[in-house]
Amino acid sequence: MNNLRLNILDKYIMKKFLGTYIFMIVLIMSIAVVFDINEKLDKFMNNQAPLHAIIFDYYINFVPFYANLFSQLFIFLSVIFFTSKMANDSEITAILASGVSFKRFLRPYMLSAGILAVFWFMIGSYVIPPANETRINFENTYVDPRQKKTGDRDIQFKVAANTIAYFGSFNMESNTGYNFSLDHFDSLKLVSRLTAQSIRYDSAYNWTIQNYQIRSFDGMRENISEGTEIDTVMMVVPNDFVVAKSDQQMMTSPQLRNHIHSQKERGLGNVQAFQIEYHSRVASILSAFILTLIGASLSAKKVKGGMGLNLGVGLALSMAYILFQTVSSSFAVKGSMSPFIAAWIPNIFFAAIALYLYKNKAPD
Repeated sequence: MNNLRLNILDKYIMKKFLGTYIFMIVLIMSIAVVFDINEKLDKFMNNQAPLHAIIFDYYINFVPFYANLFSQLFIFLSVIFFTSKMANDSEITAILASGVSFKRFLRPYMLSAGILAVFWFMIGSYVIPPANETRINFENTYVDPRQKKTGDRDIQFKVAANTIAYFGSFNMESNTGYNFSLDHFDSLKLVSRLTAQSIRYDSAYNWTIQNYQIRSFDGMRENISEGTEIDTVMMVVPNDFVVAKSDQQMMTSPQLRNHIHSQKERGLGNVQAFQIEYHSRVASILSAFILTLIGASLSAKKVKGGMGLNLGVGLALSMAYILFQTVSSSFAVKGSMSPFIAAWIPNIFFAAIALYLYKNKAPD
């Protein structure tokens, strides 16, 4: 039990870690708010945004969203900053010379990283998503109209246990789909296929199919029937074809998980962004520990370049981490990579860097 207690050294390092982190996040977010005001001021004035809404609907929610989005990088830079200062002041040399191993020296670092990782995971999973809805609604009203995109071309839905609907494209303005087909299966055997030039949504899951042809298969026999219009019921609505770029940001983690499961059950394929968001929230916990280990191992030795060199290397690694996340997410959205792998591959790559620095660059 004594090994679990925090001694003076643990409290000293944790105070420096958390204090530097708070200072850095306040400083950087204050600068971010100033730049954002400068960029959006004209739009606020042109769209007559109320001052109360600017402050309480937008910026009160703007700050935690971006603080959470870059929380792991703030952790990383904080570790490099205060550890470099301790190294330059010869504090780390004195600590290690007293018989404290570098592994033991890292314990308060990992405790602090764990506190911040769990805090931001809970905030990001349950508190920020509802706040994002308020912020995004403000942006849609006073900054830019909501940018939505229709679902990708060649969309298919599982509308019943053995029935697959396919839309070549969908026009949101007219609620009309084109190059439509409806396939019925018996196990894996295709028993009938309906094809149509267009299909229009009426209301309450009611659709009108126009200029259709039905091909029914019975062994080697094929029956064909045609018509100009027929009504059908499908558990699909036009909103299923529309995905706002920020929809996943407004969902709590349980809501994301349920949405992904529901859409997969229906055979809808445009869930990659939601999967990336869900897995990234979980991956952020491990990334806090990885980046803390990199920062501490990189900065614990006193170097000629001093704090400036360490901060420069830290910023370069930060940019590389962000670039890695962006590229892997882009591949996942396009379907070229699993969203799970896209969310975790930056951690895997940087974990290897962390282990290398810990074994080769950390003080003995």
